[in-house]
Amino acid sequence: MNAFRFLTSALILLNGFNVHSQDLKVSSPDRNITVTVRNGDVLTYSIQYRQQDIIKTSGLGFELKGEPAMKGDFEVIAQKTNLVNETWKPVVASKHSEITDHHQELQITLREKSGQRRQMELFFRVFNDGVAFRYKLSRSEKIGDRQITKELTTFNIPGDPKAWIVEYGGYSTSNEAEYMERLLSTLQEKSIAGMPFLMEYNKNCWVAITEADIENYAAFYLGTNGTPCQLTTKLVPIPGESEEGIKVRFDDEILTPWRVLMIGETPGTLIESEIVQNLNDPCVIEDTSWIKPGKSAWDHWWSGEVKMEMPVIKQYIDFASAMGFPYMLVDWQWYGPYNTPEADITKWAPNLDMPEIIRYARSKKVDILLWLYSTDVNRNAAYKKAFPVFHQWGVKGIKIDFMDRDDQQMVNWYHDIIRYAAENRLMVNFHGAYKPDGIIRTYPNMITREGVMGNEYYKFSDKMSPEHNIKLAFTRMLAGQMDYTPGGFLNVTKENFKQQTPAIVWNTRAAELSKFVIYESPLTVICDHPDHILNQPGADFLKIVPTVWDDIRFLGGYPGDYVAIAKRSKMDWFIGVMNNQTGKTAEVKLDFLPEGSYKMETWSDTKKSNQEPVDLQKSTQNVKAGETIKVTMSQNGGFVAVIRKK
Repeated sequence: MNAFRFLTSALILLNGFNVHSQDLKVSSPDRNITVTVRNGDVLTYSIQYRQQDIIKTSGLGFELKGEPAMKGDFEVIAQKTNLVNETWKPVVASKHSEITDHHQELQITLREKSGQRRQMELFFRVFNDGVAFRYKLSRSEKIGDRQITKELTTFNIPGDPKAWIVEYGGYSTSNEAEYMERLLSTLQEKSIAGMPFLMEYNKNCWVAITEADIENYAAFYLGTNGTPCQLTTKLVPIPGESEEGIKVRFDDEILTPWRVLMIGETPGTLIESEIVQNLNDPCVIEDTSWIKPGKSAWDHWWSGEVKMEMPVIKQYIDFASAMGFPYMLVDWQWYGPYNTPEADITKWAPNLDMPEIIRYARSKKVDILLWLYSTDVNRNAAYKKAFPVFHQWGVKGIKIDFMDRDDQQMVNWYHDIIRYAAENRLMVNFHGAYKPDGIIRTYPNMITREGVMGNEYYKFSDKMSPEHNIKLAFTRMLAGQMDYTPGGFLNVTKENFKQQTPAIVWNTRAAELSKFVIYESPLTVICDHPDHILNQPGADFLKIVPTVWDDIRFLGGYPGDYVAIAKRSKMDWFIGVMNNQTGKTAEVKLDFLPEGSYKMETWSDTKKSNQEPVDLQKSTQNVKAGETIKVTMSQNGGFVAVIRKK
């Protein structure tokens, strides 16, 4: 059924002749979401969900240096709609082993009625769980360098909903900060708020703004135009440019990233959504057999500074082998001083023997990942020499750190690195990174990235509250994979927490285990020292919990209160529940299970966990599909379970 309707508020459009105002509409397949594009003196759009305004009339268009703004007075020279309903299988399954792409697309080709007669296309895709739109700018009469100074996309939010806002204070950022629960009206014109940007319109309507498929363009942040709740697009300036300066350069036609609004009745709809990946191109890597998700040991977090010594590295390799982890990540200083002109990423430090490290790891059925500083990777295009060398050594992946930018130049650099890494069969983990945008579909070797205030902050910050950890599941994780580096086993109470080395963690052991189910990261890097994990309560769970999944279900929760998620691996279901600072009992309904009887193995808080957070109780019980189980959690607590058919 064609969901497209064409209306006019003045003259009927005939063969591109003048029209004062036109409404072009497109709806989601289930008809719950409707987008209206109004082409008049000013080009605008609006969105309704179940007849409720999600986005009131909001602007579209661009300002370009040395050119008139492109924001209205267009004629529609072509329009078409297309219904897509297909499934595809991701190479790396973060949430689903089979993904449905079901949407209606409206494509509009616009041309200025006068002046330079520049042309622009708009694409709107309306899914049952959200809306995405992007622009395509064509060549103009100007030959050569064209410069976007401002994208005029706005989000006019009705009312003053509660929002979860992360502000970075500038455009050079590692995207590592807290999401603060505030009214939307507290956002200011000077704000540089990151995404995903979550809002609760009411108890039955949740919306999150983010972006997808960022390529040859600047990432964007949110502020206001001075009017509360009228959000503006703030593109990241090209390095050296002011906030009012050049954001994007192009000389050929250019596609912007998708501007994404995730929409659902519950926050769980957003957590389960695959809209971000659906907006990216299919995988372009022909042979993906070498891309293997899994868990990794890591030699940095526990000590504060890496001990680049052969015995220490071998200890971590032994740890990975004993736990069944396929990887060991050798962190900074393996090639000596970093971020210096003398750094050579193809030569190991004198105190190490890289061939012996790789040989020893292979003897233990473990593969090696290597850390790199971004400047050392880029200097004199060192990566073009190094990546083939790494592949020859037998290295399986790289972790590149300290980019801390997402301007157009850096976005293009990411793509260069990811593509060349794929040519050399290297997986990529970016740290000091911007948020994911679904590129894992196109380049599944881009297997995870940071862009999150994760476990490393326990070493030097008091901000790592249980509430923060819960909010991540409802906010940052909506964009995709995040290398939070869970696994801190030195669990303490809030009163006993302090910044120190070795790092201690302000939550219970059960809460720490829940991160392995709740957080999304196909390459999951475990942070703690082997002596803190081996043979300790909960280590058996780390051996069996997967990093990729066949299905996901949101079971309950609220940002900052608690979160409960179930994920399926083949026939087994894993449950993770994470609590805030108030002890509580949560009810979890097992209605996601196929009919039948099951055995449930649990790792949970105990009566002692409030005072002794390392205390963990393991038990087994029989359950049936559709039952409701009660999960009792201590302060800062959690719960995990694995459910198997009897």
